[in-house]
Amino acid sequence: MSYTPPPAEPFRPETERQWSILVHVIAGGLNLVTGGLFTGLISAIIAYVLLKDRGPFIRGHVATTLNFQITLIIGEIIGLILVIVLIGWLVLAVVWVVNFIFSIQGALAASRGNTYVYPLAIPIFK
Repeated sequence: MSYTPPPAEPFRPETERQWSILVHVIAGGLNLVTGGLFTGLISAIIAYVLLKDRGPFIRGHVATTLNFQITLIIGEIIGLILVIVLIGWLVLAVVWVVNFIFSIQGALAASRGNTYVYPLAIPIFK
């Protein structure tokens, strides 16, 4: 006999909003603080897996955060390759600044109860 856990109960609207804010702050912040390529992506994947079925508002925010973190990884890899010709440092700096600004914008949109789609993000997850 196998055990199937019950489906997760949906969050209340205010809880969805709080978790949405945290997803933007944690994914963007981890990437900035650690300077690691995959820390923001890993936190976004974990948030997507754990929270995507808790409500439509949180699903939209975790999906857009995950899409953006994937896009950032691509930018960081391009920047690391271009470090050989020195322009890569500029690319990496731009990626860092864009991550910082857009993560704050996402968190602010979530705090107001609005949806947010990161500019430049490749829409993979919906």
